[in-house]
Amino acid sequence: MTTIQGMPNLGPGLRLHLNENTAGCSARVLAAIRATSPLDVATYPDYEAAVRETAEYLGVDPEWVVLTNGLDEGLLLTAIGYLVHRAPEALVELGATPTTLSGQPEQILALPAFEPYVINAVALGARTIALPMDAHFAYPTEAVLAAVGPNTRLVHVNTPHNPTGQTVAEADVRRIAEHAGHAVVLLDEAYHDFHGSHLLHLARAYPNVIVGRTFSKAHGLAGMRVGVLIAPPALLAPIRYVMPLINLNAVAVAALRAALTDTEYVPWSVAQATASKALLYEALTRLGLTYWKSAANFVLVHGGDRTPELVRGMSARGVLVRDRSKEPGCAGCFRVTAGVVEHTRAAIAALEALCAKG
Repeated sequence: MTTIQGMPNLGPGLRLHLNENTAGCSARVLAAIRATSPLDVATYPDYEAAVRETAEYLGVDPEWVVLTNGLDEGLLLTAIGYLVHRAPEALVELGATPTTLSGQPEQILALPAFEPYVINAVALGARTIALPMDAHFAYPTEAVLAAVGPNTRLVHVNTPHNPTGQTVAEADVRRIAEHAGHAVVLLDEAYHDFHGSHLLHLARAYPNVIVGRTFSKAHGLAGMRVGVLIAPPALLAPIRYVMPLINLNAVAVAALRAALTDTEYVPWSVAQATASKALLYEALTRLGLTYWKSAANFVLVHGGDRTPELVRGMSARGVLVRDRSKEPGCAGCFRVTAGVVEHTRAAIAALEALCAKG
């Protein structure tokens, strides 16, 4: 079988399996893409305006911003920069206690977890301490604190969490940042737009916190691959050192700048997702399926032994959803993107037909 890079192509259907914005990008973004000139495509892009505008959008200094090729690249660069044997110089310079490794550098994360967290560590020869969430998918704060040791270099906190949609309390993140002062706390806020609140201020409060964001979700730029890391300049220095000099293409830069100027699109996207989740909750309750209320743009559903049948059946009816049953703690679960209300109604209709058939 030939191996082809990228996500597996599941064929035609309504894409509710990858947490994309099912409405696409805004008209303003599309206009900016169409306005890209032949010279824009033929020359290396200048990032200054995009960085300054992103920093203004986030309310931080431009030196606190690193644009990345999707947040995935930001996760990889952070791992390369910090899953190392030497004590992180940036943190020592900022007052952290130097630590001496007695073995492999370590990262700590909660399961289930976004796959690149683990893959990056494996590629770098680092050890992963993976701690299970409870039956309600609460973040295992006490276990994380107990696992922090002199070899800890990176702690992942994903809020709202993928694939469960649950959040981590600010007080818990503060405790981790304080306790793991010799390590980086990478706060993955890919879905913060849908939560209605965020923890970006913790990057100002603690010198070891890096916040990761993406423009793939509420802004609808998944195909453009634009992410951002926000942290004090000293903390970003090891990341800047290893990152490609030119990592975003010119079209992505134009799309990002246009997306930042459209003040109506993100609130509209969030409102659609919120309404869609309400429709899903009502339908799932009526159908007797267990689910977890979500702060993101998706809902995790427990279909039990019927999950493979439901996923296949929905696909046959033109609705693609994601089987998550092989992930730790997610046996019998599938995930449904909550995007445009019209699309959510189609997903509900497919699910109702399958449940009625069963």
